Amino acid sequence: MQSSFRAENSEPASRVAGSETRVPLPDNGYRMSPTAGAVVRSDIVDVYIFRRRRGNTPGIEFLQLLRTAEPMGGTWHPVMGHIEAGETAIDCAVRELQEEVGLVRSDPSLLRMFALEQVHPYFIPQINTIVLSPRFAAEVTPDWNPTLNDEHSAFQWTVESEVYRHFMWPGQMAACKEIIDLLALPSSQSQARLSLIAGKGLPAPPGGLTA
Repeated sequence: MQSSFRAENSEPASRVAGSETRVPLPDNGYRMSPTAGAVVRSDIVDVYIFRRRRGNTPGIEFLQLLRTAEPMGGTWHPVMGHIEAGETAIDCAVRELQEEVGLVRSDPSLLRMFALEQVHPYFIPQINTIVLSPRFAAEVTPDWNPTLNDEHSAFQWTVESEVYRHFMWPGQMAACKEIIDLLALPSSQSQARLSLIAGKGLPAPPGGLTA
């Protein structure tokens, strides 16, 4: 992903007050059809990579990537990317893993991949756009490390208790909490339901993708 958003063919983010005729509200106060408002799009995905800590140490670590380019340069993020024409959100997530951190779906280090239940909603005022971003999680082996492309200048593994100090957005923190609460526990009932890709030695769930 080269930037946090694309503004091609976007409308101006602001309008001159009074330049358009207001549509009167019906008696119940609700318009049946929208006449204006922010653009809603869902063409950006987030992928949170995590691994279990080495040895007998309990807990997990999250991979955080330091972005190089503005508008988010110098801040920590998960893998992110735009969905291209003809792709599904899952296709995009798999491709971005390969492009940004060198992790391919056939790599034995990729143990499992999950679709998180919650999407990431946020507003981009520069292009008057609300983004509803599908979110994914990828579990890797404890010895795996990323190979970065030029979109990021550094990476770090952060234990779950410290991850909130480095991610800056509430949506990022919520995704980490969902992973900790629903996926990290060995006894989790959510793992099989949310699993998408089976890594080496793990069976694919019904209807899921195979490595």
